[in-house]
Amino acid sequence: MESVHSVLTAVVSWMSYELFKVGETGFTVGGMLRVVAIVLLAWFVSRVLQSTLARYARHRESFSSSSLYTLQRLMHYALLLIGVMIAISSLGIDLTKFALFASALGVGVGFGLQNLISNFTAGLMLLFEKTLKVGDFIELESGVTGEVKEINIRSTIITTNDNIDIVVPNSQFVDGRVTNWTMRDTYRRVKVKFGVAYGSDKEKVREAVIKAAENVPHTLVDDDARKPQVWLVEFGESALYFELVVWLTPDAVKRPSAVHAALMWEIHTALNNAGIPIPFPQRDIHVRSWSPQAKPPAEGESNKTADGTAKNESISKPVNDAAQEL
Repeated sequence: MESVHSVLTAVVSWMSYELFKVGETGFTVGGMLRVVAIVLLAWFVSRVLQSTLARYARHRESFSSSSLYTLQRLMHYALLLIGVMIAISSLGIDLTKFALFASALGVGVGFGLQNLISNFTAGLMLLFEKTLKVGDFIELESGVTGEVKEINIRSTIITTNDNIDIVVPNSQFVDGRVTNWTMRDTYRRVKVKFGVAYGSDKEKVREAVIKAAENVPHTLVDDDARKPQVWLVEFGESALYFELVVWLTPDAVKRPSAVHAALMWEIHTALNNAGIPIPFPQRDIHVRSWSPQAKPPAEGESNKTADGTAKNESISKPVNDAAQEL
């Protein structure tokens, strides 16, 4: 018993050891361990409540995933803040004095952490406004597209269709322009441009291409207001240009490149099967002048050189066959 008592006495003495002192408040080893324990407890309680809330939301169809994520993040920040305040109070620090110290420190630190504070504020704005939610498919100003996976304190994580994670500061979503493909409605319309040769039957083109669109999965065909359409959009130099206009299901909205490639493949197959030619650019060449070696002899002109020898027949032929039409 005496050995146990001595060990406890040593532990209490070590816990009471003062590391440093600020004003009249001393910071001991036990006090610092207590602060760490309170913060970890707040973090653990936050994780448990988030898991409980997620289980509750799974049984409620009216609970959207974006609302659940927003509530979880706000609850996490609030519990951590409460835990930090309780930990500071456990050290015997007056929170009113700490508030004055924090405000004075914030002015100086704010200049160095301006970007961090800006990103944190932008992240809170995104969570409250819901203009950007987890699960949305967005397009950045740089042209990068991807699905929003996480909205954190400083940044947002976007995963592209190539499974590449992109970390974007939150302030860019507030200051810049972002295209949200799934903000209000998950159905989207796409247009695929293609060309056929002049003289092709427009009705035949329309019939073949619409059948091609119906062969692509995730194309809306049952909705009368959103059926596939074929528009004649341009009279080109060597082709009639059409656009296939189709509405996509929510599963296909997040894969625009794959859908576009699938539609192009089916359009090419349908046009070939229907015997509709796909044109290529053509140019007419008009020759305005000839070099002495390439100029053909005029009618009745002698086919001999100055020394009287016969000219080589291969040399007398024009280099460009189109010259025979002149």
